[in-house]
Amino acid sequence: MKISKADFESMKAKYDKEVKKGKPAKDKKGKDKTNQTDWIFFDRETLEKLLAKADQNPKVGGIQFYFTEYTEETAKKFYPNEADEYTGQMTLVMRAANLNENQITSIEVEEGGEEYQNRGTQCPYVCE
Repeated sequence: MKISKADFESMKAKYDKEVKKGKPAKDKKGKDKTNQTDWIFFDRETLEKLLAKADQNPKVGGIQFYFTEYTEETAKKFYPNEADEYTGQMTLVMRAANLNENQITSIEVEEGGEEYQNRGTQCPYVCE
């Protein structure tokens, strides 16, 4: 599922403020989030659509993954019935990118700007 650059930036900022600094993630009430995720699954269709936007050279084109967390606002937007559970949950946001001479360049899409994807299936809350 496409997400806006603003949603991506707010999710990344929450991750950077908490987990990236070695602190526990916080839920909606400010309590430590102790089980952020075991795994995240993205279907082939989502991955192939992103790869199709990148350079066709398999050593250049790829997908750039970002560690992020759901903010209270993004949890409400993406999971309205389970927002409390998802607030503070770690997730991945990804976009098509190219790697040339150790430099990552994002892919601009027709609508102008970069395209971010999120909403993989994750454990918790869907577990084996």
